[in-house]
Amino acid sequence: MTGGLFTVFTRYNDVWRRMRKAAHEGLNKGVVKDFHETQTKEVLLLAAGGLAEPAQWDKHLRRSAASMILSVVYDKPTIKSEQDQTVKLINDFVQRLTCSAIPGAHLVEFFPWVQYIPSRLAKWKRDAGTWYKQDSAMFEDLFNTAHVNTAKGDERPSLCATLIRDVDRHQLSMKKNSWLAGTMYTASAETTPGVMAWWTLAMLAYLETQARAQAELHAVVGRTRLPTFDDYPHLPYIRAMPGRPPHRSIEDNWYEGMFIPKGTICVANVWHLNRDPEIYGEDAGHFNPARHLDANGDIAPGPPDTKEEGHVTYGFGRRFCVGRHVANNSLFIDIAITLWATKIERKKDASGRLLPLDVDGFVEDGLEVMHTPAPWEALTAEPSSNATRHGASRVTDFEI
Repeated sequence: MTGGLFTVFTRYNDVWRRMRKAAHEGLNKGVVKDFHETQTKEVLLLAAGGLAEPAQWDKHLRRSAASMILSVVYDKPTIKSEQDQTVKLINDFVQRLTCSAIPGAHLVEFFPWVQYIPSRLAKWKRDAGTWYKQDSAMFEDLFNTAHVNTAKGDERPSLCATLIRDVDRHQLSMKKNSWLAGTMYTASAETTPGVMAWWTLAMLAYLETQARAQAELHAVVGRTRLPTFDDYPHLPYIRAMPGRPPHRSIEDNWYEGMFIPKGTICVANVWHLNRDPEIYGEDAGHFNPARHLDANGDIAPGPPDTKEEGHVTYGFGRRFCVGRHVANNSLFIDIAITLWATKIERKKDASGRLLPLDVDGFVEDGLEVMHTPAPWEALTAEPSSNATRHGASRVTDFEI
């Protein structure tokens, strides 16, 4: 389906190492500050949309995330809808890929000899070949557009601009670069709104946590300006709020007395690892950002092997998420400005009783776990005291 070029699933080899290095150089901690302006603009639009249409919060989250990552990867302008044609095409690719990647989705996983059946006798092989050609053309078209803009001197910070500039040094063909850029988009476009959706549910369920975060914003930012990335070091509670794909063993291995043959698909139980009471305390199953703070109220060192992230959501080892700095920055500014500008509350019925909220329901959407039913009908977003008194025009005046 991907010609071995989708780095999330690419085997560990020389091509993977070169693609990984190119992605790291385009998205490392020192580079991602160039995307702050875009990320801030998108969250202002997000907050304005939430205040105007709280029942459409999910759509606003998806539009904001897609627009931000299209800009970061391809230097695309702000999109008006999550139904943008480019977004729809890439989302179709993501849906096919994630469904195919679910363990047990194909007979060939149980009967490896099936892979040797000629394509003319195997529809699944023909479909995969057709999709590869179709998706390659889509990613190459997006990359070529960025290449043309760069050649004209119309270059702003983006991953594609970095890949084009360093193409000779990394020795990656246009096809490999286009798939690398496409991988970075697809890895972010669903995960960022997914995390923000779960965070919104937590804000509805843990009002005291929302109040503590807003108190920190009031103390550090005040009421006369919006939060910015300059506030990052001074907002540890906000940073503590944001809480992987399958792996295949490349050689025979033993783990705690269990034999894992080469080629075994291993799925890390991230849900359990992030809720281990021995690491996160007896309340590990509850939303408590304070557990990530030390005695002085600063961000505490993370558990070993998490690269100071405080959780294992970004993966493990050499396949640790290469775009995590972009993701962390987006989550920080999204949460900070949303809480500065809005107050997220549950709706009430005609009798004044809070509408029910299911905090345990979920549905598996490919490789992503989403809450269900969606809580947006139980959500009301009101301007916070900040936006009401001083900053309403700075948020609600934004439109696409």
